[in-house]
Amino acid sequence: MDQGNTAFILIAAALVLLMTPGLAFFYGGLVKAKSVISMMMMSFGAMGLMGVLWVLYGYAIAFPATDAGVTNAPWHIDGADFGLANVLTTPEGAAYPPLAFVAFQATFAIITVALVSGAIADRAKFGAWMIFAGIWATVVYFPVASWVFNFGLAEDGSFSYGGWITHGLQDVFGVGAIDFAGGTAVHINAGAAALALALVLGKRVGFQKGAHVPHNPPFVLLGAGLLWFGWFGFNAGSELAADNTAALAFVNTIAAPAAALLSWLIVEKIKDGKPTSVGAASGAVAGLVAITPACAALTPIWAIVLGLLAGAVCALAIELKFKLGFDDSLDVVGIHLVGGLLGTLYLGIFANTSGLIYSGSFNQLIVQAIAALAVLVYSFVLAFIIGFAIEKTIGFRVKNEDEIAGIDTVVHGEEGYVLSDVRG
Repeated sequence: MDQGNTAFILIAAALVLLMTPGLAFFYGGLVKAKSVISMMMMSFGAMGLMGVLWVLYGYAIAFPATDAGVTNAPWHIDGADFGLANVLTTPEGAAYPPLAFVAFQATFAIITVALVSGAIADRAKFGAWMIFAGIWATVVYFPVASWVFNFGLAEDGSFSYGGWITHGLQDVFGVGAIDFAGGTAVHINAGAAALALALVLGKRVGFQKGAHVPHNPPFVLLGAGLLWFGWFGFNAGSELAADNTAALAFVNTIAAPAAALLSWLIVEKIKDGKPTSVGAASGAVAGLVAITPACAALTPIWAIVLGLLAGAVCALAIELKFKLGFDDSLDVVGIHLVGGLLGTLYLGIFANTSGLIYSGSFNQLIVQAIAALAVLVYSFVLAFIIGFAIEKTIGFRVKNEDEIAGIDTVVHGEEGYVLSDVRG
């Protein structure tokens, strides 16, 4: 067993777990002061719920063993892995303990679910959110993770790569879709679900451009910083080894978001006259989203180009909600769905060796588009159905008067900022 790579994977898992509290700060700073606890609790609720479900059965759905003969199946449960029963020991000759990989992928499930919550800020019931999160993870995230990653455990303890989106498309087109760290499985997946929930819950009271101002930009910057820090584990850690590929992913995780931060600020300056701190944070996140699927398949120069595109495109995309009339509170669609689509499709042209400019073939672009569209449609449709069912039964949205007053005290009985120890 390689102790160095084992340590690398475990440290990467810890970094990715830190991303969810980082997301809580990022989202929490963007909402109004009387909704900050509600917003942050949806991220922490995802941590609790996904941590349990992943151990109970999530891993069994996402990563069925290769000897089950179903690595390309769109939906399969490996019963031997319920409760992680089949991965508690390390096989002879394994590069690292299977449980290290289990832990790493658990953090992906947590952050993906938490991302969705930003679309329903200021107006969602916590209990309804938790029910949605559990069902959506079970029928959408876990299967989609299998489509994209599906590292099936082989008898020698190694992991073979190949869900239907990767290995299956390769059998047809000669190349599989490239998604190194989750452009489809995480960002397109979460962004599509966010759009569905925004449509189900409807607009916030008084929804219009400029009506909802971030209450704490320093929180937003802190959250973005924690996200960027954790993203090194997200991207470089996906190599599962401390090698040159991980180093390339690491460098690209510096270059792309840095470029995106700059291009977002330039767009803001041209469009609104002033570059903002929230824009800087949002630009960095947009670049991180876009580079996620591509971090190990681009040269650093092409990563910078992708970052420049992501910052500018996402800065413009967040305005779509006002033109199209859907209330994606914290721009999950404009940043994660659009950024994920951009990064995924960009690989079809610029991916090392297989992209159009290197191979002269459109095959890589075709499989990237198939992967993106399949995940987008699957996630949107099921998220809409689940959210609609919850809204029509127990109710997903709080009362308008509670939304106006701020939902922290109504939903959680707490205030984010207590300015006096004396209660009236």
